[in-house]
Order: sequence, then structure tokens, then C-alpha cells
Amino acid sequence: MSVALLFSPQGSQAVGMGRDLAEASPAARAIFDEADATVGWSVSSTCWDGPDERLSDTRQTQPCLLAASVAGLRALEERSSRSVSMVAGHSVGEYAALVAAGVLDFAAALRLVSRRAQLMATADADGGMAAVIGLAREEVQRVVDSVGRPTELVVANDNAPGQVVISGRRETLALAEEAMRTAGARRVISLPVSGAFHSPLMAGVAEELADAFESESWSDARVPVVSNVTAEPLTDADRLRALLAEQVRSPVEWVRSVERMVDDGVDTMIELGSGAALVGMVKRIAPAVSSVAVTDRASLAAAVELLGSPSEAPVS
Repeated sequence: MSVALLFSPQGSQAVGMGRDLAEASPAARAIFDEADATVGWSVSSTCWDGPDERLSDTRQTQPCLLAASVAGLRALEERSSRSVSMVAGHSVGEYAALVAAGVLDFAAALRLVSRRAQLMATADADGGMAAVIGLAREEVQRVVDSVGRPTELVVANDNAPGQVVISGRRETLALAEEAMRTAGARRVISLPVSGAFHSPLMAGVAEELADAFESESWSDARVPVVSNVTAEPLTDADRLRALLAEQVRSPVEWVRSVERMVDDGVDTMIELGSGAALVGMVKRIAPAVSSVAVTDRASLAAAVELLGSPSEAPVS
């Protein structure tokens, strides 16, 4: 068995996330306590009690998802010492992956995610994103290219076959949405975000993040982290740090990331965080892979059963 840990993206958040695991796992509870002390507001209360409007504010969403993801990781570590071959996270989930791999400690990752969330929440309000359902990436790219504004519209997330997200200026998005429908898209769904994330319009955010990264300590990864930007498994701290800054203005290459993990022998994937969005994507990209999302005690038990008896080193 070769195992990869996956960490949930923004959009997966739900009021109540992490509560059941924190009640069952002292290590998970300790992560929420550390988060509350680190950011100066109650991450735990926002995760567990909401309200939804607060949890869905990017400034709260991203730190809360990081806490829920790492809490799930710590709960799993208490129950299983199965070794892990790789880790990966989708967008903000990549910060949790770096914690899992020992590149950043949790408090440092939380400070950086909080800064990222602030920057993204105040990004250019003229930008937005839309999910294109039912078209292959190549066809989506063809439509994007036909709009003819490469600095104003890009493919932002290649999530799964037939599920691609575009990002750019709202005026350009409107033109592209109509063209996507004409090209055969089943649906084009505007996403409730404050900017054109994972596009060149985030260049300023990327630069400010790179500056913020200098304030924290980074270590080489204990297990490879699959980069959103390159879909390569990496361990070098400097390379991971540079790509993490670029990530906010670059496409999330999730299909390629999953394919790379499978090519490297991974046959089991465990999602940690909230919901099962990544498990759903994996089932469409690599249906032969065994996968489960850990969100509560019952799903934690299912993950432990799937992992079976360990034969090598601990999870982290």
C-alpha cells in the first residue's frame, strides 16, 4: 500500500467542521486551542458554531480550513502509524500539506494563511471565477484563447475531467461564460469569491506573500509535497516556498497532481479537512484508487481500517 494525504480546498468549509474529531481526539483539540491562541480570535468557535456568513468570509475560511485539516491529520496520527508516500493540498490546502510534511510548523502556517486570506479578501473586486462543467480542459482553454485577453482570463483550476475553473476580469468572464455554453458546457457557475484567484491578476498578492514567507522558518520536507503549480513531488524548502508564492497567481494543476501520485505508485488517498471534494475529484481522475475523507469519528475509523496494519514509519 502506498498512501497520499490530501488536504481540502476553500469551498469545502461547513459549520461544525472538526468538532467531532476534537471531542474524540486530544491531539485534534490541541490544534484548535493553538489556532485560537495564535490568531487572536476563536477559530474553534467559528468552525464549530459559525455562523455560516462568518465562516464563509475568506479571512476566516482559510485559517479555519487549515485548523480543521491539521486537526484531522493529528487525529489520524493518533490512530494509525501507517507511512505516507506523498502529501498534497488543493490551493489553501497546500499549507496543511506543508505542515504534514514538516516544512512549516502549524503556528507558522496559520500566520501565513491568515496573511494570505487578508490579501485575497481585499484583492481587486473587478475579478472573479466561474466553474465550467461538462467541457474538457482543452476545450475550455480553446474558448479562453478565443476571447483573446490572456492577462484578463485564464484556466485557474483543473479539478477533474469536465470540471474546470476559469478566473479573470468580470467583464471578460461574462464573455467567456456565453462562449463556454455555446461550446457545449452543461453549466457555467459563478463562484462567490472576492477576486480572480490563481490568475495573473493576483501578482501583487503573490509578491506580498513572498515577503511574508521570509518571516517564518522553513525546512526540507520529510515526505514529498506535490506542488499545485508544477504537479511535481518536491522536498526542497526553497523550491516549495517559491512555488507557494506563485501558487496564488498560477493554475492549480490538480488532475496532473493526482495522475503524478498514481504514476509514482500511490494507490490510497486520504482527504483531511472538511467534506469530500477531493475524494470526489480523485474518483473521477483515478477511479482505481482507494480513497476516504476524514471528517468525524466514523470516517476516521473507516480511514484507519482502510490503512490497516502499518509496516513502516509513522504518518509524519
